[in-house]
Amino acid sequence: MADETKNPPRKRAAKKAAPKKTSASNGKAASPQTVPDAADFRMYTEGGHTHESLGLEKDELLEMYRSMMLQRRFEERAAQMYGRQKISGFLHLYIGQEAVSTGTIHALEPTDPIITAYRDHGLGLARGMTANESMAELFGKIDGSSRGKGGSMHFFDVEHHFYGGHGIVGGQIPLAVGLGFAGKYKGTGAVAVGFFGDGAINQGAFHEAANLAALYEIPVLLVCENNGYAMGTSVDRSVSQPDLYKQAYGYNMTGALVDGMDVFTVYHAMRELAKQAREENKPALVEIRTYRYRGHSMSDPQKYRTKEEMEAKKNEDPIIKLKAYLIDHKLADNAQLDAIDDEVKAEVNASVEFAENSPYPPLETMYEDVYVQEDYPFIV
Repeated sequence: MADETKNPPRKRAAKKAAPKKTSASNGKAASPQTVPDAADFRMYTEGGHTHESLGLEKDELLEMYRSMMLQRRFEERAAQMYGRQKISGFLHLYIGQEAVSTGTIHALEPTDPIITAYRDHGLGLARGMTANESMAELFGKIDGSSRGKGGSMHFFDVEHHFYGGHGIVGGQIPLAVGLGFAGKYKGTGAVAVGFFGDGAINQGAFHEAANLAALYEIPVLLVCENNGYAMGTSVDRSVSQPDLYKQAYGYNMTGALVDGMDVFTVYHAMRELAKQAREENKPALVEIRTYRYRGHSMSDPQKYRTKEEMEAKKNEDPIIKLKAYLIDHKLADNAQLDAIDDEVKAEVNASVEFAENSPYPPLETMYEDVYVQEDYPFIV
């Protein structure tokens, strides 16, 4: 038997080896290759824009206001219909985030493809989808935008270059890069815009897509609608670096932080970033900080935030801010804006009646829109 005293076991508290000295620690200058490039970070948070400075006409402002009101009233009515069990499944409301959708859509070209996650009603309406087809889709009726097969999370309108509505968290981000690649490949000059929530930025799909977007110089804007809570956990508790736009640095792309509660700021930021992407094939990661006034979905009790916080945030309501601007600058009065609201309410109420009267999809439509081929060779 070997003598154990010749090879005593290592002590658990053995002294750690000293770290190796680098050239810098030896007093020598660091190699220039180790100095990082300056980050391309842009702040769109100061506000102070006017319609004149942005080149917006009165009619455009009123169009923006109407779009935001349509989104708000549509969502409020959808919540009522969900409570009456006219809408099944999930329902993720966009209330509070209307400046993001409206400012972005007005900054883009109508042919620029956009794609988003399951909180998609606002973007769909802002892009030109009708209240009728949108409400019918929520009701699961054949006259809906996806023929009643998609529901709340899967709005789709190819005519308006709106490509969903996707239920898989982060699943639409690579598709956004693919849309941008297609535009570059075909030489259309289009800029793709992909929206996702703050909870999706930790998905591997985001990082793979961001790497390819920068590597292949794809004209795409990856837009994180940071409403602060993902499903119900605050960004500060779930992300090691809560300034999400800074993740752009790792992929050598532009990173931008935008105030999402001001439609002018969103418009200004997205117009500049889209112009850069269109002319230079330079992608960007855009963190738009916004706030949703409802829960993650209709089943969310919202116990993760206080009533005081909610009340304070109501002072930042983007619709109220735009209304005040229009009145203060004598571009419209209360009577004109109330008339727009009444018109929108009537449109939304009519959409409910339209959805009620629309039939459910016939059974024979079950296999339609599944394959491109008309003979369905894979179905037996």
